[in-house]
Parts: sequence; C-alpha cells; structure tokens
Amino acid sequence: MKHAAVLDARGTQLSPCSPHKARRLVALGRAELVSEDPLAIRLPYVVDLPKAPEDGRAEGLSILVHVCCAPCATYTVKRLRQRGFEVSGFWFNPNVHPYSEHERRRENLAGYAKEIGLPVIWEPGYEMPIFLQAVVGHEQYGDRCLLCYRLRLGRTADVARKHGFDAITTTLLISPYQDQAAIRRIGQDLASAQGVDFFFENFRRGFTEHRRLSKEHNLYMQRYCGCIYSEWEANDRQASTLPQPGRQPGISRRRT
Repeated sequence: MKHAAVLDARGTQLSPCSPHKARRLVALGRAELVSEDPLAIRLPYVVDLPKAPEDGRAEGLSILVHVCCAPCATYTVKRLRQRGFEVSGFWFNPNVHPYSEHERRRENLAGYAKEIGLPVIWEPGYEMPIFLQAVVGHEQYGDRCLLCYRLRLGRTADVARKHGFDAITTTLLISPYQDQAAIRRIGQDLASAQGVDFFFENFRRGFTEHRRLSKEHNLYMQRYCGCIYSEWEANDRQASTLPQPGRQPGISRRRT
C-alpha cells in the first residue's frame, strides 16, 4: 500500500501515513489536501524536528522514565539504553479514565516491562481526583495538558530524588500530539527543583519504529490520550466521520 506524504506548515516532510488516515484528517479539517496523485497533505502547524543529537554516552547514569503507556515505552526505552543510561520506568497517570482503562494500560506495561527486563516503580492507587482538581476551570485542550504534564512530571522528579536517580524524562516526548516544547520546559523546571536533570531528546524520530515494535509485541494501542476530556473528544471525532442522513460520507460536521 502506498503511503500519503505529510508536510507541516513550513513544508517540512514528516513521517508518511496511510491514505485512509490522510483523508480522515482532511475530512475533519485537521489537514489540507496538497495533491491527489501522489497523495499529500499539509498540517496546519509547524513540527520541530531538530537534527539528531550526537550519540553521547551516558554509562553509569541512572534515569527514571515517566511511562504513559507500553507502546510509547518501546522506542523510548530502547533509545535510552542505546545511549548508555541505566533505565527504570515510573508509572503515574492519574489522568487516565476510566479505571478499567487505567488498569488495562498498567497491566499492559507490566507485561512488556517483564518481557524486556525493565525495572518499574509503580505509584499505588488511582488518583484521578487530583487530576480533576488540577484542571478544573482549564478543561480546554492545551490548557489542561500543561497542568497534566506538571502533575505527572512533578511526581516523577520527586520520586527520582528520593530514589537517587541522576535524571528523568518521559515517553510523552515520542507523541506528535503532545506539546514537546512545553514538556521540555516544565520538565526542566521541576527536575531542577528536585536536584536532578531532565533529559530531552526528540523521540518522535522513532514514532514509526514505536508502532512497529508495538505490533511486534502485541501491545494494546489506545485510541485517546487518557483523560475523560480526550475520551469525549475522540468519541466526537469518530462520530463526525460516520455517515449521517442527508450527509455525504466523510464530510465532518462543523461546530457553530
């Protein structure tokens, strides 16, 4: 199957996607059709793709990786190990809704961590109320995400200090749907306050490989970020692509 070319707002070529996904993004108004043959779309935002960093070695340095889910841990953990880090994972995702989804993602990570020999520190319980309290009045996409980053990375930095890790990072950095610049800024501030380093790398370079590895290890691939608001938004996007009486298939509804 031929893939569709994907460009950002500056015309930088990104990782290709399937024709189905490309047409769906256009139908939802989340991308502009550039050409039909070959199929190409343009995203309405700029994607920062800095040059690959030098493979500086990090032997002897321990890093605590906040893990949002098993699929995002695949390439991220592999890459950090290649850099020479002693890698441990940290599970703390009080944003994930509902509880059954939280447990499914947690159990999926536990199985994958055992498979690849990844030590994981598990934050006990299910603390969704602290996420809801943090984002109340800021439920819009983007606003709530910044608060969510701060909540999860703050706990990661605190645990890293208590356990004597040299640095922290997060698997959120592999997702093209997350605000990478904000994660980096917030992570550096919170890590510094706890006396540890925040390791940044643009793990998005491994996004295609992370999908391959996820399929190879038969990992659960969730369809929304995690919180109740992203779940609603995912359901709304899905509903907008379903054929409706008097509508042509593939034409999305416009909110007024």
